[in-house]
Amino acid sequence: MKLIQLSILILFAFTLTNCNSKPAPQAEAPKPNVVIIYIDDLGYGDVSCYGATEITTPNVDKLAGTGLLFTDAHCSSATCTPSRFSMLSGKYAFRQKGTGVARGDASMIIDPDTRTLGDIFKEAGYNTGVVGKWHLGLGPKEGPDWNGYLSPGPQDIGFDYSFLIPATGDRVPCVYVENGRVLGLDPADPIAVSFGKKIGNEPTGKENPELLKMNYSHGHNNKIINGISRIGFMTGGKSARWVDEYIGESITQKALGFIEKNDPKVSGKPFFLYFSTQDIHVPRVPGPSFVGKSGMGPRGDAILEMDWSTGEIMKKLENLGLTDNTIIIFTSDNGPVVDDGYQDQAVELLGKHKPAGPLRGGKYSAFDAGTRIPFIVTWPGKVAVGKSDALVSQIDFIHSFAKMFGLNLAENDAPDSFDMMDVILGKSKKGRDHVIEYGAAISIIKDNWKYIEPSNRPKMNKSTNTEMGTDPKPQLYNLSIDLGETKNVASEFPEKVKELQELLQKYKDSGRTRD
Repeated sequence: MKLIQLSILILFAFTLTNCNSKPAPQAEAPKPNVVIIYIDDLGYGDVSCYGATEITTPNVDKLAGTGLLFTDAHCSSATCTPSRFSMLSGKYAFRQKGTGVARGDASMIIDPDTRTLGDIFKEAGYNTGVVGKWHLGLGPKEGPDWNGYLSPGPQDIGFDYSFLIPATGDRVPCVYVENGRVLGLDPADPIAVSFGKKIGNEPTGKENPELLKMNYSHGHNNKIINGISRIGFMTGGKSARWVDEYIGESITQKALGFIEKNDPKVSGKPFFLYFSTQDIHVPRVPGPSFVGKSGMGPRGDAILEMDWSTGEIMKKLENLGLTDNTIIIFTSDNGPVVDDGYQDQAVELLGKHKPAGPLRGGKYSAFDAGTRIPFIVTWPGKVAVGKSDALVSQIDFIHSFAKMFGLNLAENDAPDSFDMMDVILGKSKKGRDHVIEYGAAISIIKDNWKYIEPSNRPKMNKSTNTEMGTDPKPQLYNLSIDLGETKNVASEFPEKVKELQELLQKYKDSGRTRD
């Protein structure tokens, strides 16, 4: 009897212990890998999923078909350097001097003390890399030392690995920089760069046009490298100079190598890759396998190469079994331009293709074609599939990912960035309250009304044949019924002009837009 009673007591104690015990903790879902594919000068109408009919971009279309395509997405500026600055820092570039289109010998534009998108991913435990066009300057205020270690640079703002086109393809120096050093540089042939007077005795486009395989139309008449004259002068570094025909392949292979090396199954950490293409920026010199394939000359062929690069990233993720837990964001740094300095038949062979789609203006412009850009997000099973007309901006990446990772932003961090992650993932259709853009003039969009502040700058960029969207008088457009900004209704709605004018001035004066 005592034995039975003892057994009952033991069973009761065991049951009580189990009832009071906490359930075993569940393993946290792995953080997603993130790839931002940042195309150069790609217009709203340059890809088939955004309405292009004269060219087909199957890989970009595949992204759109498996993810969320935004119709009202914006970069912050109609030119490359300020858009990149804003995306990485969460700060409108017009707030900081020296953020215009950077020279090839510009010093680092982003202060290393600035908390950037790269820093956010590093703090969240990611391996981080940037591959491709940089155009944010390198080195100290005195300028970069191309023959030494280039710092500050990406390594000082959160990136573990970098393989860079330092500025643009049409600017010297025409070399790659890997992890702070010029790749393949012979110390016996040091690099010197000048954006003032000519240095060295090598030919220039202006002096020796007969040596060019692609003539310039305006501006690009300095140093000849690989049969193409550039902006600026350069001597030395002959063994390090790139071959334009293989830039697309070279940076794509470096991006694929970064993904493979940082496969979370091997590294134990997720990765963030900022992949920034040279395509479709000038000079447009696509690889041999793309030449003549578009029927629209080098610009169209470069679009095909850009699509190929995008597809290679997608295939690598799929082959490594990483697709399902990788966020891909595909977008552009600004709107399109056709003739941007070289006689590459882009104008003559354009045909019925409309790079800006239904929009007005283009690169450099205050009209929306300068800053409304393709924007596609995929994350299988996590991102809604379809289209969204929510107002979004690239400037929100830093705040959105910080919140996703449970990181707080200090008061001075990312002053113009908002948490839009639910919108980016398609969980919410409530986009931004407003967005500020900078082209040839500053503008603000709110509730589908766009106000462009007065400007005395020329109305046309005669070199590129682009409408600049400038006017000495205020401009107001109702984008809900006039997406092409064809009718200035400022005189009809003076109260709306006053409202947006005061709001824009408030945000300019306050130095921030987020609370």
